[in-house]
Amino acid sequence: MIRLLASTFALSVMMIAILHTPLKADLDADQRDQMRQMIEQFIKDNPELLRDALVSLAAREEAERMQAGIMAVRDDAGDPVLGNPDGTIILYEFSDYNCGYCKRMFATVQQMLAKNSDVRMVIKEFPILSQTSVIAAKAGIAAQKQGKFELFHTEMMTYRGQVSNDAIMAAARKAGVDLNQFQQDIDSPETTAIIGRTRRAAAALNINGTPGLVIGNNVVPGAIGIEELQKLIDQERSKQG
Repeated sequence: MIRLLASTFALSVMMIAILHTPLKADLDADQRDQMRQMIEQFIKDNPELLRDALVSLAAREEAERMQAGIMAVRDDAGDPVLGNPDGTIILYEFSDYNCGYCKRMFATVQQMLAKNSDVRMVIKEFPILSQTSVIAAKAGIAAQKQGKFELFHTEMMTYRGQVSNDAIMAAARKAGVDLNQFQQDIDSPETTAIIGRTRRAAAALNINGTPGLVIGNNVVPGAIGIEELQKLIDQERSKQG
């Protein structure tokens, strides 16, 4: 019904636009004026048409925005990965190494990955809390390039206190990265571009804090428990048959 009303309103708007077009008009000025008055009076007599049309338009624009954001998130080349790199269930987490909630949720993430061997968890490095968050995020991407991300990520997520450059380098050494290559990758334009891509995806989905989860078409702001997380995974798995 809403779609029908919206279509009727859209048709009315189109007719008004046509009647206001001076070129190639088949009606004379008086006829155009009479037709315009009829259409305007119809809309005045049926204001719900305008309301329903605007509601429908807003819902469609929101759905389109969300879909564009989801597609942006799925552009994940170069993003760090946990779990099964070939997993069919893909979970994205927007994360900051200075985020206390992210660190609290890390145990939940580990528990979830241990129970679900088909999950590919992509860490969207989303540094929003401090300058050291930016350096740590770039370090995570650099560690991924050497296949050392899981160890680096574990060290960072279990580190207590404000992240420092010393803490980042200590985690890198413990993960066993090549430090020269590591520093080069931190400073590379490619790493900076990945961070920028993540920021744009977060903006498209109105994700303003960490952690933020995306699975399928579901966007979950904030930390959640293992039961809720498992439910989202099971739902996504059932969709895939």
